Amino acid sequence: MAFYFSRRKLKVREEEEVGELNIVPYLDILMNLILFMLLSITGLASFGILNVSAPSYGGPSAGVQQDNPEQPKLTLSVLISKKGLFINSENAILGEAGAPTIPIKADGTYDYEALNAKMLEIKQAFPNETKVIIAADSDVQYEALIATMDACRETQGKEHHLLFPDVTLGAL
Repeated sequence: MAFYFSRRKLKVREEEEVGELNIVPYLDILMNLILFMLLSITGLASFGILNVSAPSYGGPSAGVQQDNPEQPKLTLSVLISKKGLFINSENAILGEAGAPTIPIKADGTYDYEALNAKMLEIKQAFPNETKVIIAADSDVQYEALIATMDACRETQGKEHHLLFPDVTLGAL
């Protein structure tokens, strides 16, 4: 019996070319999505920005001088707790000791109108002061913190006048 080589087996087979994956359309879609997300986030962020600052550590630098050293300094603080709103300054606590300045209403909500009236009264006594420190207990709702900031920053009603626009957030 004779052994014959077939031409198919003697012919060197070329490796079949494997098609490359074309990722250019995929990258185009990703770039469009990234640009869309960046533009939409920057557009939406401008609607919800409040000008608040974190507390600073240390005293003022040597080059910083007070505008009017004779005028008493007011470091106004509004503390939000489950009992109510405590308003105090560096020199005095407004209200009775241990009791909130503005207690909670009978229905369990905070009295933001009374807080706004008290802030207006303090602003009339200290017209050049613009800073307020707002601190809250950890179990206070976020909406209460925002409503307190709104009541301290400007008057409520038809005409809005700035009261204490420089808000600093703190923690109890």
